[in-house]
Amino acid sequence: MFFVELISIKNCRVENSRAAVIKNFSWQMNAGEAWLVIGPNGGGKADFLKALCGQLKITPNADGLYSNVFDGSVEIVSLEKAAALIQEERANDESEFLEGGVDHGRSARVFFAEALIGKKIKRDSKTGVYDLPPEAVRLESDPQVKLCGLEKLLDRGLKYMSTGEIRRTLLCRALLSGKKLLILSDPFAGLDAQSRKILLDFFDSVAKRQLAQSDAAQNGGNRTIDQKAADGSSSHESAFPRIILGMERFNEIPNAINKVLEFDGGQVSFCGERNEYEKLLDDRKSAAQKKRDASLAAFLSQVEEANQGSSVLQNKQPAQSQETALVEMRGVNVSWGDTKVLSDLNWTLRKNEHWLIRGPNGSGKTTFLELITGDNMQVFSNDIKIFGARRGSGETIWDIKKKLGIVSYRLHVEYRMVGASLLSVIVSGFKDSIGLYEKATDVEIAAAKKWLDLGGFAGRENESFNALSYGEQRAILILRAVVKAPQILILDEPCHGLDESFRQKILDLLEIVAQSGTTTLLHVTHDPTEALAAEKHILEFHPGESPMYKIIEL
Repeated sequence: MFFVELISIKNCRVENSRAAVIKNFSWQMNAGEAWLVIGPNGGGKADFLKALCGQLKITPNADGLYSNVFDGSVEIVSLEKAAALIQEERANDESEFLEGGVDHGRSARVFFAEALIGKKIKRDSKTGVYDLPPEAVRLESDPQVKLCGLEKLLDRGLKYMSTGEIRRTLLCRALLSGKKLLILSDPFAGLDAQSRKILLDFFDSVAKRQLAQSDAAQNGGNRTIDQKAADGSSSHESAFPRIILGMERFNEIPNAINKVLEFDGGQVSFCGERNEYEKLLDDRKSAAQKKRDASLAAFLSQVEEANQGSSVLQNKQPAQSQETALVEMRGVNVSWGDTKVLSDLNWTLRKNEHWLIRGPNGSGKTTFLELITGDNMQVFSNDIKIFGARRGSGETIWDIKKKLGIVSYRLHVEYRMVGASLLSVIVSGFKDSIGLYEKATDVEIAAAKKWLDLGGFAGRENESFNALSYGEQRAILILRAVVKAPQILILDEPCHGLDESFRQKILDLLEIVAQSGTTTLLHVTHDPTEALAAEKHILEFHPGESPMYKIIEL
C-alpha cells in the first residue's frame, strides 16, 4: 500500500537551549494513522510534543533527516499552556490604573477574536474596555464555540475560569486558529464527565473522518486532505486539523487511535500498533502487581522516616476534639455578577472527616475551597468560621494558612511565576510562603531532601522547578503541602499531569496522611478512581438546581 508521509524524523535529536534532551530517535507519521504519544513524567514525551510545535528544536544528526508538512501550522493544548495563560493574565493585571479598580483581563470573547484576526486587540487604558472587532460579536453561533460548550462563558475573564473551563477555552482557541495540526496533551485532566465525553466524541469523529479520507486518497492516488491543508488548498474537509494525542496514562483513549509512541528515559521505548502496546501494558501491570505489597511497605517506612526528620519543623497545634469544627459555613452565597456560584450552602468539617468534593466544571468547587484558603474575598460577607473563628474577626490570612496544606491550580501558577529550586519549594512548605526568602537551616535542608527522596527526586534538589514537566511540578507541590502535617490538607485535582507511577505513589501518600489522625483531607477530583478509601463523606455540587449541593455519607 502507498503511504503518504506527513512527518518524518530519522536519526534526529531534540534540543533545548542548553543540551539535547532526546539524543537520537526516529519516527514517522503517515496519512491513515492516529497517534497517541505517551510516557512517564520527565521521560521525554513533553519535550517531543514541544519540538513538534516549534518550542524546542528538532536537529538531524550526521545521517539524519527531518520533514514536517505541518511545520509552522501546529498548535498545542496542554496543562502547561493553561498555566502559562493564567500566569500571563495575572502578570498583565492593571487594576491599580483602571477606573473602578478591577482589571478583569481578557475574556474568552477577546481571546478568540484575537485568534480570528491574528493580532492583539487594543483596549482603553482608563476603562480596560476592549475595542472588539465584528468577528467577536458572532462567536455565540460559531460551531467550534458550541462544540466546546463555551457560549455562556464568552464574557468571563480568563483568570476567573475553572481549570476545566480554561482547558476547553484553549481547545476552542486552537480550533479557531486555523492551524493544521493540533496536539492535545493530557486533554481530559480537569474535565468533568460530560466534557470528557464531548472531547472523546470530537476526537473520534474528526480522526475517523480524516482516516477514511486518507484511505480514499491513497486508493485513488490523489493528494490527501493533509497535503491540501498544508499547501493552503481550500477544502471543507480540512476545517478541522489533524490531531496527535499526548497522555500521561493509558486511560480514556479514543477508539480512533491506532498507533502509539512511548518515551521513557529520554528515548523511544515503544513505537507501533495500539493492540501491541495494550499487550505490553498488560504484561507490565501483571509484573507490577507482584511487587505491590512489598513496595507499599517500603513506601510506608519512607514516609515515617521523612515525617520523623521534619517533626521539629512541623506546625504543632493544640489538640482539637472530634466535636470541634475545623470549618463551618452557614447560608453561604457567592456570585459573579448575576451568576450564582454557591447558594445557601450549609456545611461543617470536623477533624478526621475526610471529604471528597465533586461536581461538573464551573459548579463552584474551586470557589468553595478558596473561601477556606482565603483566596476569595467574598468570605468576609458570609458566615464562615475557620478553626472556630469567624473570618474577619482579627485573624490574618497567615494565621489561617499555617494550619493548611494546599495543592491547587492557583498555587501551581504562582510557583511558576516565582521560579525556585526543588529544595526551596519543599522548605517553603514549612514557612507557608510562595518561594523562599531566607536561608534554609541545616535541619530544613535535611528534612526537605528526605521528602524529595520520598517523591523520587533524590539528588535533584538544585534543579529549577520551572525546568520540570508539569506532572513533576505537581508532585513537588504535593510534597510541599504535606511536609508540615497541616490540620487541613486541601487538594484541588492533585493528580493533574501525573503519570501512572507518580499518581499511584501520590494516592498512597495521601491515604497514609489521611490515616495519620493529624490531617483532615478536602479532595476535589473528577476521576472516580482517585477517590481515597478514607473519604467517607462527599460534597456534591449541582449548579442550577435547588438546593445546589448534596451531602452523601458512605
